[in-house]
Amino acid sequence: MIYPEIELAQSIIEICKSKKIQHIIISPGSRNAPLTIGFASDPFFRCYSIADERCAAFFAMGIAQQIQFPTAVVCTSGSALLNYYPAVAEAFYSQIPLVVISADRPSNKIDIGDGQTIRQRDVYDNHILYNANLHEKASEQNDRFIQEAINQAIYKKGPVHINAPFEEPLYNTVDQLTYVPKLVDNIQPEVSDIPIELYAEQWKKYAKKLILIGVNTPEALSQSTIDLFANDPTVLVMTETTSNVHHTHFVYNIDTIITAFEQEDFLQLQPDLLVTFGGMIISKRIKNFLRKYSPEAHWHIDTLRFYDTYDCLTDRITSTAENFFSQLQQHLNNYHPSSPYQGWIDQIQQQRQHSQHEFLKGIPFSDMKAFEIVFPQLPQNSQLQISNSAAIRYAQLFPIDSSIEVFCNRGTSGIDGSTSTAIGAAIGSEKPNILITGDIGFLYDSNALWNNYIPKNFKIILINNRGGGIFRILPGHVENDIFHTYFETHHHLDISNLAKLYDLNYYRATAEGELNEVLTEFWTNNNKASLLEIQTPTLINDAVLKDYFNNLVK
Repeated sequence: MIYPEIELAQSIIEICKSKKIQHIIISPGSRNAPLTIGFASDPFFRCYSIADERCAAFFAMGIAQQIQFPTAVVCTSGSALLNYYPAVAEAFYSQIPLVVISADRPSNKIDIGDGQTIRQRDVYDNHILYNANLHEKASEQNDRFIQEAINQAIYKKGPVHINAPFEEPLYNTVDQLTYVPKLVDNIQPEVSDIPIELYAEQWKKYAKKLILIGVNTPEALSQSTIDLFANDPTVLVMTETTSNVHHTHFVYNIDTIITAFEQEDFLQLQPDLLVTFGGMIISKRIKNFLRKYSPEAHWHIDTLRFYDTYDCLTDRITSTAENFFSQLQQHLNNYHPSSPYQGWIDQIQQQRQHSQHEFLKGIPFSDMKAFEIVFPQLPQNSQLQISNSAAIRYAQLFPIDSSIEVFCNRGTSGIDGSTSTAIGAAIGSEKPNILITGDIGFLYDSNALWNNYIPKNFKIILINNRGGGIFRILPGHVENDIFHTYFETHHHLDISNLAKLYDLNYYRATAEGELNEVLTEFWTNNNKASLLEIQTPTLINDAVLKDYFNNLVK
């Protein structure tokens, strides 16, 4: 066993070990050599070397997303930690624990023209839970800073930054610890009491209760809670693919349901009580509806954050949704709900499903047809990661098997890092993992494949419409050179070359029959990671999607 000679590095490593942070993603560099040597030499840690810092941070975030516990990313000084910033922002808004440990020059080397040196202290200040700006010498004060940072990541679910200045020599080692950090007990946040009797009485009085569930971890709700919603005719539940909540009475396709609504329908849908929990909501239509047709009351349930997304928040309930509703059930005595609210939407759901079935029979090969073919064939008990922009929006239109876990980086909704996150999630979950992505997002994060840890059963489904298809869907675009060059970013790149470069099994489909045929081998070939490129016609996709919404039953 060897240790870095620098005692500050010893302190950081030993505290991470005491906090049981096991996954360490290292971005190669020199200034962080004391940390790299210490982490990589200790068999307690599982270390990964990923050269591209942006990919490394999203990879780390993908692992943390799955294990629901901090991972650490370690980088050298200079611009390296700036490349972590997109993942830091995503982790901040998605409430994913991430510990960024950056090596730095000593303070007397900052702003004097020394090489590979920037102002690293508080560099993530707008999107961080805690900044631990350490002093050069190991000390009890530094120990407190490091532990407080990690505690914040654990209990407040987000990114923290530990900035550690190291002076040369950087590579010297010792065979035993020369500094033992002072450890303090974890101080967990207090849990506040919920006035559950009051909420139960309010729950009983509302005839129309809309529950809107955002991004949610799988199995966050018990079957008892799901049954509470489903068996109450005054309750209407709306979910999204990323909600990971399923029931035949729940609305999984919000935009399909409400796009054709007229004022009379919206007034009937307008809830007396809105209850929200989970992360970000994808549907812009439901946001606009709730802002215009405000409920009498809006309860948001969360342990940490209470966004007033719909401009009508009345109650901030500090709890998990499962804890709140399990308590609520115990106080619903003499409650005999009766309302047409849920039944009314069930009828509309049946109408929409019929309309969608008839519409899909007549459409040409397109993005929408590709999703129609792929979604029913997704392997059961697998995990699906979806990139942002058009891909996650198409995913909202189709049902998905309840055994499949769904994730998407909706914190900042960026196209950066989807592939890196998915590979990290595959490591963290150890489940068969499929990524569905668009061509622009895939190309943007192509360095994610420069990764020695991709599982052999990892699958990428690439919908290639040769440009930013989302801009064709958005209203107001005009077909001209400006649109094609600066919005759509039309391209003719050969994706097979990337597959060859990174030694992936490569499949291609350009028509419906070809896609059905190639999927059989694609699902079963696990000798190495696989990429399926589905080429769709650029000029048809937006027309098909617009026709879909225009042809819904009124």
